[in-house]
Amino acid sequence: MIDTTTNTVTLRFLAEPSDVNFGGKVHGGAVMKWIDQAGYACAANWSGQYCVTVYVGGIRFFKPIAIGDMVEITATIILTGNSSMHIAINVQAGNPRHQTRIKTTHCVMVFAAVDDKGKTVAVPKWTPQTPAAREMEAYARKLMDLRQNIEDEMKPYM
Repeated sequence: MIDTTTNTVTLRFLAEPSDVNFGGKVHGGAVMKWIDQAGYACAANWSGQYCVTVYVGGIRFFKPIAIGDMVEITATIILTGNSSMHIAINVQAGNPRHQTRIKTTHCVMVFAAVDDKGKTVAVPKWTPQTPAAREMEAYARKLMDLRQNIEDEMKPYM
C-alpha cells in the first residue's frame, strides 16, 4: 500500500516457515531483507527513479517475530537531500487473528536515486507538514550528524 499524502509505503504479509532461524523465530536476515524491500519501494515511489541503498543504521530488534505472524513494515520519507532520501522503517508483527501489532524492529535507511548509468539524480524535496513529521526530520538530521562523527573517528582505521 502506498500513501502519497504521508510519503509512506506499507508492506503486509505472513511470516512463513521458510523464514525460520535455529531458534524457531523469524531470522534477522529475513527481517533485514524485508526492511530493504520496503525502503526501496518507498524511495522509488517518492523519486520515480531506481534507487540504491546507501546506508542502513541503528537497526534495533526489539522483539522476535513468530512464524505465522502478520508482519507490517512501514517505510516513511523523513528527510530528502539532493539525490538522497532518509527513510524511517518500523516493523510490527502479531497474531493475524488479533488486531494488536507489536513493534519488533526499527531503523533508518538512506537511499540514493540513480539513472541508468548509476549516476545520482535529483529527487523531489520533501517538506514536513506536521509537528510529528518535523520531529522525524530533526531525528534524521541528528542521525546524519552522528554518522559523520563515527565516520570521522573511523578514518584512521580504514
